[in-house]
Amino acid sequence: MSDSDDADFAALLQFIRDVRGFDFTGYKRSSVQRRVERRMQQLGVDTFADYLDRLQVDQDEFTVLFNTVLINVTAFFRDPEAWRELQDEILPQLLAAKSGDDPVRVWSAGCASGEEAYGLAILLAEALGPEAFRRRVKVYATDVDEDALATARQATYSDKELEGLPAELRERYFESSGSRSTFRTDLRHRVIFGRNDLVQDAPIGRLDLLVCRNTLMYLNAETQAEVLRRFHFALAGQGVLFLGKAEMLLSHTRLFLPIDLKRRFFRKADQIDPTRRPLAPGGRTGEGRESRLEDETLLLSPLATLVVDGDEVVTRANQRAGAQLGITSREIGHRFPDLDLCQRIGGLRAAYEDVRRLRTPVWQHEARYARSSTETLFFDVQLVPLSPAPDGPSVAIFFSDVTRHQRMTEELQVAHRQVETAYEELQSTVEELETTNEELQSTVEELETTNEELQSTVEELETTNEELQSTNDELQSMNDELRERTGQLDEANDFLESVLGSLRTAVVVVDTELIVRAWNGQADDLWGLRADEAVGQHLLNLDIGLPTERLRPLVREALSGEIGHDGVLHTEAVNRRGRTVALAVSASPLTLRSSGPTGAIVLMDQLDRPVAGATGPS
Repeated sequence: MSDSDDADFAALLQFIRDVRGFDFTGYKRSSVQRRVERRMQQLGVDTFADYLDRLQVDQDEFTVLFNTVLINVTAFFRDPEAWRELQDEILPQLLAAKSGDDPVRVWSAGCASGEEAYGLAILLAEALGPEAFRRRVKVYATDVDEDALATARQATYSDKELEGLPAELRERYFESSGSRSTFRTDLRHRVIFGRNDLVQDAPIGRLDLLVCRNTLMYLNAETQAEVLRRFHFALAGQGVLFLGKAEMLLSHTRLFLPIDLKRRFFRKADQIDPTRRPLAPGGRTGEGRESRLEDETLLLSPLATLVVDGDEVVTRANQRAGAQLGITSREIGHRFPDLDLCQRIGGLRAAYEDVRRLRTPVWQHEARYARSSTETLFFDVQLVPLSPAPDGPSVAIFFSDVTRHQRMTEELQVAHRQVETAYEELQSTVEELETTNEELQSTVEELETTNEELQSTVEELETTNEELQSTNDELQSMNDELRERTGQLDEANDFLESVLGSLRTAVVVVDTELIVRAWNGQADDLWGLRADEAVGQHLLNLDIGLPTERLRPLVREALSGEIGHDGVLHTEAVNRRGRTVALAVSASPLTLRSSGPTGAIVLMDQLDRPVAGATGPS
């Protein structure tokens, strides 16, 4: 491959990571390149640059590419000799070490279309009995391929796909339906499917058995070491790791000890490598600088994460930090306050200094980060002090991407304006209202269908409880909005209040008796008086630094529908900070279509320079 082709292929992998969040750099480059070229040949595309152009305009092409690169080869009890040992030796030993009520947790990592996961469920049901299986066992099955997961959740297979399953097990655990067979429903609910990227996402914990067969071989040596450390963390004290026959652990004996090297069964070692220490900048041993806790924190975090030592030097950055924040190996070893990241996220440096000074965690919500001239992201940033040091504590910094929620808020604002437009249209004709109600009914039916589909998604989301809560809240909010859409049309006046609050001018609305009915945020900022303190009070009785008696003629003229001169009063006042400011005060009548003035709108603009001849506050 020429240097130009190599650069184009690197640009292609970078684009896939930035757009889809999937990092192929952890996989063997030659294998990934060969499968991408195979897909390019199918399309008749000659260069990586041309294929990158294709991905930019055809979003569906990502799915085909992933199916080409991530080959899902699986079968029931593939490699029968190893599965027989699992049934006859490994599982009896694992179960014998547990009491009758202890839960049994199993993870099938890289489950593809589900044959491996259901095979594990069958062996455990055989060992425990169906009733104990339903009460005690959970089989977590994960993959990065959403299409494969969708197939696995159906739990339905053809006769050819069930060839590797003994006839007695097939009869006991599958129900025939025409030419296909479905796994028993009462046991199916104990097999939980979900998306998990072994290279980036946090592992499932407290496992008795972890099955990851013929997946590690697609990863390079560095990424394999990272994934195996996560596996070591995920397994319980005497947990067992079951690999494929093409995979070895000879270079990771401090993490796992062989049970049967030929059939690839390994037991979790009591401790990980006790001599391993993080390296400080320049390759120095980091003893006394960072504890093992920092490494584990960085390794397990599903968020973009940085670790800064007591000398304010960046020592660790996970892959998600590279994908979302652009932190590369070039930034490792540099002082954190000098990073471009600190300049581009307002308040981050100050929050970091607060953590070092106070030695307590600090949150920074919805921090804006301009990743490029055309893309802005929003993060909730948590800064946590770690091990102490003479010059200050090490600090772990977690970046939680909340861009989607921020954009959803903007979309909801747009939707609110659309509702206002719909309100005016609905008032013009009853027929349009009936049409809208029919569309609403159709939407409710679609939501009911969606709720049925979400039932299967709940199983997947057990691995990510925080995402489940967020998603349920969003779905409930959307459901309530759709059900109450007609009621929201009656709340159109709230829109006017939001407009009033967004003005940069201090605004006060009074009725004909000069009683305050509205008091916006700018008035609060100018006079230091909150809306709940001002509303319901007589305007001229308010304790603010404004010569309120001079307002009486101006407001009375507005209430009468007449505005003398130019309708503006120039005066000086004392704001909430005790400073003298120059103001331009104007009053306009508040008039309904069917009657005369029902109040007045008083606008108070702060001027940049003193008003010539203005009268000071009384």
